[in-house]
Amino acid sequence: MESLKKIKGDASFREFYRKKGKNTNSIIVLAKKEKFKNLIIYEAINRILNKNKILAPKLFKENYKKNCIEIQDFGDNTIFNILRRKKVNKFSYFKKIIDLLIRLQLVKNKNIKNLKNKIYYIPKYNEKILIDEANLFSKWYAEENLKNSKKKIFTKKFEKIIRKLVSKLQLKNDVFVHRDFHVSNLMLVRDEIGVIDSQDALIGNRAYDLASLIDDVRFKTSKSFKKKVYDYYLRKQKSLIKNKFKNDFEILSVLRNLKIIGIFTRLSLRDGKKKYIKLIPYTWELINMRIKENEVFFDLKSLLSQNFEKKIK
Repeated sequence: MESLKKIKGDASFREFYRKKGKNTNSIIVLAKKEKFKNLIIYEAINRILNKNKILAPKLFKENYKKNCIEIQDFGDNTIFNILRRKKVNKFSYFKKIIDLLIRLQLVKNKNIKNLKNKIYYIPKYNEKILIDEANLFSKWYAEENLKNSKKKIFTKKFEKIIRKLVSKLQLKNDVFVHRDFHVSNLMLVRDEIGVIDSQDALIGNRAYDLASLIDDVRFKTSKSFKKKVYDYYLRKQKSLIKNKFKNDFEILSVLRNLKIIGIFTRLSLRDGKKKYIKLIPYTWELINMRIKENEVFFDLKSLLSQNFEKKIK
């Protein structure tokens, strides 16, 4: 007998059900909204990863007409849950994650046949996407937290500053970027780390996923630990031009976390997912930490401190 049990979801429009079979379990992914991205693109990216010997859930069955796919079950053992245990050597896990990230960045296949037998090409992470994402901060968070008299001026200045920051990125968009690469989206499957939630992958800047991992809003680490992980990545990537990489890492970390504050506000206001609001204070801490360290953020720091003085120290 097979049974279905709903399991904890994520911030997307998807629902997940564990199907318990006689010999193996599987996961039913149900997506009534954004189903092309959440089913077809997700499966296509997983196929690309598997082709490159990176562990991602394999497709068992598809029923696109009924808004679902059935995929491999990686269990419940996220790296996030493992790292929260008291006597775990966090750095040893992060070293394995960095090794996995470097393999991800070596992925050569930029296209693959999807489950509809059409070619899916991974798009580029262009400037417009980065700018639109960061602008979610003004669209949702500033809109909710500023007085009406300030909103329009703030939005205009904010977009101008974001455009300038994006223009200062120095590395090429030439590697696979997961775009949500953090310990909650990594699973321990036997002795290997598997990757989930890959449907937003693009071809972009090699600093992005490292910023996502190190400046993770869900998992607090010390500044010294962040540096240790960052330095380990640099040691493994000797051909990098360090000052260019540092510049892009810091800019992308700040842009990403501004986007996240916007998304978490939207999740709360539009979708009724209030639990994400509690993560916003630490996201501000991460932004604070990075904008202190680089004069490229002078205008941004000034604008944020004028409008959100309690958030910017």
